Amino acid sequence: MGIADERAAIENLLGVYTFAYDENDMTAMAGCFTADAVMSMRVADGDLVGPFEGRDQIVGLMEKSLASQDDQRRHLVSNVVVRDLTDSSATVTSYLTLISIAGQTLTVLSTARYEDELAREDGAWRFTRRHVQLDLPY
Repeated sequence: MGIADERAAIENLLGVYTFAYDENDMTAMAGCFTADAVMSMRVADGDLVGPFEGRDQIVGLMEKSLASQDDQRRHLVSNVVVRDLTDSSATVTSYLTLISIAGQTLTVLSTARYEDELAREDGAWRFTRRHVQLDLPY
């Protein structure tokens, strides 16, 4: 695959992740991560949350987060930069804009930066490490 195809496949992974969360599709969410993936986050300059180790812990975190919400979330990913791309790995940085829809009101809850490490597994890109740096608590 050429660089454009690789970039498209990586951007697709980012999109699948956001749709999986927003539509509560934990099967699709699980498919975004390797079995031994690690995820962490930090809100503003607060303490590190995590790490959550392994696909099951990460999906459990997402399920718990979704269960606490009474609105519809939309995760918008932009400014995707692919770095250190090889046949089997990549590092990716992107921005998140997190929107909440409740009733007839749309609210921007936060913005964030994703720092990702990816691996090609069974022909598909998957997260091996994901860090979310939120700019504001939500």
